[in-house]
Amino acid sequence: MSATEALSRFRAEVGAAVTRARRAAGDIGERNAKLRERTRDLADKARERKVEPGARATSADVRESSTGFRHDRGLPVEQVPDVAELTAPRDPGPVETEPLVTRGSTAVAGPSGQLPRASDDDEDFSQSRILY
Repeated sequence: MSATEALSRFRAEVGAAVTRARRAAGDIGERNAKLRERTRDLADKARERKVEPGARATSADVRESSTGFRHDRGLPVEQVPDVAELTAPRDPGPVETEPLVTRGSTAVAGPSGQLPRASDDDEDFSQSRILY
């Protein structure tokens, strides 16, 4: 094999290796972009507290490990709600309801003809309206 043949063979092998490396880098870049998009979607769902039924939460040790990994490399770490916060029912705040009107809910005069006294003491049933 002559020097020119060896050089052309070497160039062909290097070219093929560079082509494989570029293809692999492109594939990895695509995979990373999809992973970033999925992670962004999951973070948005966590922020909005949209949890799918039956979804499993990431264990605490895995979350700590990933947080440490990102901190060590100077990457941003977004704070998302804890599992307990995500699965806890949301407090909708005060709910206004219409007053309940039922028969017999107003005080009536007792046997002596007097209405019972209004008292702040919840423990004293002797003066309660339900006794009259």
